Amino acid sequence: MPEQLIRLKRRLGLADESRDDLLTDLLLEAEGYALAYTGRDFLPRVLERILPELAAVRYNLLGLEGSTSYSEGGISGTIQALPEPVRQLLDGYRLAKVGCP
Repeated sequence: MPEQLIRLKRRLGLADESRDDLLTDLLLEAEGYALAYTGRDFLPRVLERILPELAAVRYNLLGLEGSTSYSEGGISGTIQALPEPVRQLLDGYRLAKVGCP
């Protein structure tokens, strides 16, 4: 986790340690989300690399929970909880679900 924390802080442009607890929580949540999304009990090593990106998305959405769009200074946009490139990568590792009718 320390390497992932370093990568996350670099991605967010944070140098001090004041938010390390929050960032560590976001990394753990990102891992849980990836496990739930893929239906796996453990993450393949290749997916561990995207945890800082998932955590960065969550960090940037703090305070916007429940929102689907934003507008600021005449610029508006939609909020994606999971960027398409990340979704595509995770989709490649999803386990098929088999259910009973």
